[in-house]
Amino acid sequence: MKPTRSCLLLATTALCLAPIRLSAQQQAFKQDPTPRSISITATARVSNGADVATVHIGYIAYGPDKDTAYANGSQLSNSIIEALKKAGIPADSIESQSEEIQATQPYQLEKLSPTEKVARAWQVSQQWTVRVSAAEGARTLDLATKSGANQNGQIDWSLQDPNKANAAAATKALQLAQSQAQAMAAGLNVHLGVLLNASNSVESEPVRPVAAVGRIFAMKADAAPATKPLAINPRQIETTATVSAVFAID
Repeated sequence: MKPTRSCLLLATTALCLAPIRLSAQQQAFKQDPTPRSISITATARVSNGADVATVHIGYIAYGPDKDTAYANGSQLSNSIIEALKKAGIPADSIESQSEEIQATQPYQLEKLSPTEKVARAWQVSQQWTVRVSAAEGARTLDLATKSGANQNGQIDWSLQDPNKANAAAATKALQLAQSQAQAMAAGLNVHLGVLLNASNSVESEPVRPVAAVGRIFAMKADAAPATKPLAINPRQIETTATVSAVFAID
């Protein structure tokens, strides 16, 4: 049987449409190529002088019995805090860290005379942190020591606004990344385009405290009032930012 005219028309139409669909797919692929790009990772650092000091202070008081040791500790405790408050340090800047009332361990009495062993049978200890401006760190330590604190620890240095330092380091790292990408593009004889993507991580230098001055040099409570504070300088805080950036190539 011969095909009818309508069947021939449909077959011809299908054959004509097939190359049109293929051409459309090829055209779409040409219009959406994978963009070329340059990826750069850069690290930058900024340094800022610390403007906050966190001073660790404390004491140990002894007694032949628990009640006497507690009374001695109470006297020292209140003397230290009152001196700090009179100096204008706000109460909410002084935070308690630990308090202990306990019998003195035998190994702590081994090298003492019999009289000293009796006198130190019990002990009371306390620790605080005092947050002040960096400029007030040395004075705060001095005040506490002269008021009876004999277990002063370290000074931790930090920034009042670390976010500002983080932003400065990240900006510097991004500028460095763009400069390196521009140099690479010039070497490839292409034009550097817009920034496509960027991510960053920021780290501040780990706090390296001043040596534990209470263990190296502990002034007695009756030290001469004319004694000057220890010469202490605030630390520089280094903030590091690493930026990964992707730039288009035109």
